[in-house]
Amino acid sequence: QVQFVESGGGLVQAGGSLRLSCTASGVTFSTNVFGWYRQAPGKEREFVALIRRLGSTDYADSVKGRFTISRDNAKNTVYLQMNSLKPEDTAVYYCNLYPYFNNYWGQGTQVTVSS
Repeated sequence: QVQFVESGGGLVQAGGSLRLSCTASGVTFSTNVFGWYRQAPGKEREFVALIRRLGSTDYADSVKGRFTISRDNAKNTVYLQMNSLKPEDTAVYYCNLYPYFNNYWGQGTQVTVSS
């Protein structure tokens, strides 16, 4: 059974930083591509970042230069370092495979950025 558990969200002022963690189980971690996604109130879930098996990454234009995705294969964990946060980054953040599987969404972690 595939499961993703996200953590690390919280309330932060604009310009601040947070680091999200996502622990995966039920998948062969080292061979998979993982993504972070987010869903703001009243909006559809959107892609944020992905990390491939060997560590190459891609980012949505809206977060490029501010967010960094990384992975620790020994801990089955994917991270999202978020710097220079903006109020428009407020959302529930999720991790999943990339491309995502609808059955694998976890509870997510709430990030709220105050202005």
